[in-house]
Amino acid sequence: MLNKKKGILFWITGLSGSGKTSIARLLHKEISNVYGPTIVISGDEIRSDFKLKGYDKISREKIGLMYSRFFRRILIQKINIIFAGIVLIEKVRNYNRNSIDNYFEIYIKTNISLLKKIKIKKIYKKNKNVVGIDIIPEYPRNPDLIINNNFSNSKKNIAKIVLKKILKKIQY
Repeated sequence: MLNKKKGILFWITGLSGSGKTSIARLLHKEISNVYGPTIVISGDEIRSDFKLKGYDKISREKIGLMYSRFFRRILIQKINIIFAGIVLIEKVRNYNRNSIDNYFEIYIKTNISLLKKIKIKKIYKKNKNVVGIDIIPEYPRNPDLIINNNFSNSKKNIAKIVLKKILKKIQY
């Protein structure tokens, strides 16, 4: 049941390069129109803004929990957040489910081999502290929404599909 006195956290997770941030940005206007004031936050941008270092599994977990606690402060002001970040850590998602009233988890599922093959992400050329390479991702077991991205569909079309499914699941 939606708590209308608080914002909604749309938590978009998936491997690096799966399209999370692009999809989040494409959703922004429509989510704002339907659910009210909404901001988009990318994991990369918040790391940069707050000068957050540490890419090993333990640091990623601490930073993910920090995001969640920070987002709770924004949500109580009835501002929605569309967050796009890797954060493939079960402990963080469990915290969100237990501590955030209006939490909606979207998993962008993409094959790591395909990402390495078609993406020009420098991160996959490294072999240290990379989720999906040497850090085993903890994929969501029961996300509210799973979107398969094999890059045959445009991000704009994927965002339309995501929005349609969100509107079906979250009645306001």
